Amino acid sequence: MNYFIQQSLFIFKVRYKSLISEYARKKHFQFLGMKIGKGTRLPYLIITWPHQVSLGKNCLLEKGIYFKYDGLWKKEPSIIIDDDVFIGANCEFNISGEIRIGKKTMIASGCKFIDHNHGMDLSEPMNSQKQTTEPILVGEEVWFGVNVIVLKGVKIGKGAIIAAGSVVTKNIGDYEIFGGVPAKYIRKRK
Repeated sequence: MNYFIQQSLFIFKVRYKSLISEYARKKHFQFLGMKIGKGTRLPYLIITWPHQVSLGKNCLLEKGIYFKYDGLWKKEPSIIIDDDVFIGANCEFNISGEIRIGKKTMIASGCKFIDHNHGMDLSEPMNSQKQTTEPILVGEEVWFGVNVIVLKGVKIGKGAIIAAGSVVTKNIGDYEIFGGVPAKYIRKRK
């Protein structure tokens, strides 16, 4: 009987403790203004301004994702992720303007999305120069390989594939495959 109790406690700990903590985390972030669609579960995340994040339905998120809104306070969300999106562990959304991720997109671990940068004027110190911002727009069914970096002003078309380790600095059309540093056109999907 003692073995049965130990086994039951272990199963409870493994299966239900994480579900209970995810439920509490989800309610906490919703209270703070984060929009979370039905069927989306929240693992441990780092979020600077929860009301700036909107997650669609049935999104799958892994641990350690960093939603960093770096802009001026505003009421509506700036990090908008549509339905059925997968985001791998340790991804970073460093946004001061806006990012939109389309439905059924897959983002592998370690990807970074940064929609701003600093100026390079020699007449003043680098750390006091004005920041420039342009939105990042990602279409539906895009696949990002591990450790991809997407920089400001990039628009990525439907069904595109970006190879692991790429740095995306320019627009990518529908169903195109890009890779490299900086990312270059490889071919169209067949």
